[in-house]
Parts: sequence; C-alpha cells; structure tokens
Amino acid sequence: MLAAINTTVSLLKLRIGVAIAASALAGIAAASGPALAWWQMAGLAAAVLGASGAAGGFNQYYERDIDRLMRRTRSRPFATGELQASWRWLGAFLALLAISLVLAAATGGTLAAVFVFLGAFTYGIVYTVWLKRRTVWNIVIGGLAGSFAVLAGAAAVDPSVQVFPVVLAIVLFLWTPPHFWSLAAAKGDDYARAGVPMLPIAVPSHAWTAAILSHTIALVAISLVPLWFGQGLFYGLGAGCGGGIFVWKSIALYRNPTKQTAMANFFASLLQLSLLIVGVVLNAAFRL
Repeated sequence: MLAAINTTVSLLKLRIGVAIAASALAGIAAASGPALAWWQMAGLAAAVLGASGAAGGFNQYYERDIDRLMRRTRSRPFATGELQASWRWLGAFLALLAISLVLAAATGGTLAAVFVFLGAFTYGIVYTVWLKRRTVWNIVIGGLAGSFAVLAGAAAVDPSVQVFPVVLAIVLFLWTPPHFWSLAAAKGDDYARAGVPMLPIAVPSHAWTAAILSHTIALVAISLVPLWFGQGLFYGLGAGCGGGIFVWKSIALYRNPTKQTAMANFFASLLQLSLLIVGVVLNAAFRL
C-alpha cells in the first residue's frame, strides 16, 4: 500500500501539485468578492491538483527516455520500468484532466476551469513537448502554468480582472525561471547528459546568474506593489521577508556561482513562495 502511494505521488508530481493548488487558494484569498463556501475552495484546489497531476504524469511518460539519464529523475516509475509505457496511461491522464476540469467548472465556474486547463496545457504540451528540448527559454514560458492557477482561484471569486490576483500571477511567472535555473545550475551534469538546454549549462556563469538575479529582483519588487493597493501587515511581512532572503541568496549566487550557492538559492525560492502565499492567506483571514 505504501509503495503504491509513493508511486502515485511520484508519478503525478503531487509535491509540485500541492504548491500549485496552494497558489489557486492564494488567488481566492487575493480576489475581492463574495466568499466561497469551504467545499468550493476544496473542490477547486482538488481540481487544480488533479489537472497538475495529469500534466505531471504525462510529463513523466513523455520524458521517460531522458529521465533515465538523470540522477535526479532516474527513479521515476516510467524511467525504471516499474510502469510500462502504454496508450492506456495517456488515456488515464486525459481522463484525470477531464474529471478535474468538470470539478473546476462545478466549484469555480467556467472561467476558472479554462484557467485550470491552460495551466495543465502549458506544462504538459507547451513546456514538455514543444519547448523543453529546444530552447534555453523553455522554463520562462513554462512559468505560466503556476500563474494560471492563481487566476483560476481569483476567477472563482469574481471573473472580472482585479489588480492583486494579476500581480500575484505575474510574480509566479517571474518566480519559476530563477527557481528552476537554480536547480539546473546545481544539477548541471544531469541536464547536460540528457541534452536539455537549460540556461545554466548553455551560457557562461555571469550570464545565467545575472538572469536569475534580475528575475528575482523584478519579482520581489512587483510582489510589493499590492502594498500600495491596501494589502496589509501579514502580506507585507510575507512578501518582504521571503523576498529579502531570495534576493540575498541570488546576490550570493551571482558573486559565487557554485552548486552549493545554486542549491541555496533554489531553497530560498521555495521559502519566498511559501511566505508569500501564507501572507496572502493570513492577510485575507485577518484583514491586517
């Protein structure tokens, strides 16, 4: 039973899915409008998690050849042969996506379901199939997947355009490249062996560290914009503390581009996103 659970978590990339579902909840908290019932929020979060899982499962199915070449991914179920590649799996992932979209529409409305679909499509097709093996800018466009989760949450509250959710979506878009570039810098041998043209293995260190630092500064600066639109103490603390740590680690990486500083920046990116989401949710809960 435990082995089956571990396989499912790995296959559907549920650790990433939980972060994306949390981004959808942040979108709900960021939007102004009628409060959603708990079952609507839970349903939409489950829909985002399911759609993310479908895209993640397809990603592993499609990339099983290069996953075998990378230490970080060679234990994945399709890479090891624990799961045999079959069209049935593609049907299962498509069915999971369809169920998730129906759930998103039922709990968040049509527009929310459209954003959930766009997030899964961006990661599963645009990033995985079209871009990842072809361009160093693969993850820049792939960053839209997380942004759509925020917009889905906001659309469930109010389909009209609102400043705060849009700002958060932009922050997620800018967050993804330095997050994954830092990981690619730390695991550069893996990506080089698999022939994936991630920026840190394709350009000199001064170029990719500058790209990481510039993205980090931009996303942190934009994350502070909502303070001018009435967001309060908890949001300010989350955005400021998390953003400050992320910029600090990105500067350290720029000055000393090693695998150790790259991994430290990767973890700083996770901390920044976590504190930002917690700040959004606490700010909505306590209105401070």
